[in-house]
Amino acid sequence: MAAMEPFVVHAVDPNIEVRIVREMPPLPPTLDAHVEAIWARVAARVDAAGVGPLFNGRVFSIETISLDRITGHLTEYRRLVAQSEDHGLFEELGIRSLAACGVLRCADGVVIGRRPEGTFYQPGMWQLCPAGSVDGGARRPDDTMDFRAQLLTEIHEELGLGGETFGEITPLCLVEHPGSHVTDLGMAVTTSLDAKAVLEAHSRHGNNEYDPLRIVPIPELPAFISWAGKTLVPPATEFLARAGLLP
Repeated sequence: MAAMEPFVVHAVDPNIEVRIVREMPPLPPTLDAHVEAIWARVAARVDAAGVGPLFNGRVFSIETISLDRITGHLTEYRRLVAQSEDHGLFEELGIRSLAACGVLRCADGVVIGRRPEGTFYQPGMWQLCPAGSVDGGARRPDDTMDFRAQLLTEIHEELGLGGETFGEITPLCLVEHPGSHVTDLGMAVTTSLDAKAVLEAHSRHGNNEYDPLRIVPIPELPAFISWAGKTLVPPATEFLARAGLLP
């Protein structure tokens, strides 16, 4: 069995810019048909699991990364899904989708959730909340991508939090996953809300992205990481360390 490709960590400047530099390239008909077949199969599987239908929107795909600038284009979500299912398609599709991932610290600890078993990506795994693809809605008129606004959108949709005061959103680093090439932009953010308020908002207004949702006190993070083991997404410890939350 071949050795697993390692995660790649990219340092970023806190003021990093994400910019669209070209439009989505077309696919050859044969490749497009293959992508569509995978998309249909995965969409049916996710729908049958009851975790919500997949939507073929537009997500940002990275082309270049430097300390202070990320460039790329918007691509179809179905292309990302196909490549995530068949990693060999990376040679033809070349998608490195950008995800906004929060290290959300409330008054009582860090917000961590477990993804449903039937979800398409990382089923059953624990991850820092919120997290989601940087999509076309984050595109500004000047073709930069407002990834901080995307993170706030994910906070609202996944956790049910809206209108609360959040602290400054600070990029920490990029972590590129092996195989799928999904690239997580970790960002530290704080709220003055306590654990009870966060959990109540999630219960009343959040979507079904996490079950359960937990608030882990900072001194208990090493024990949680040890307990979760391989069910914790690997970038989590990198983001927590860079946010200064691990000893």
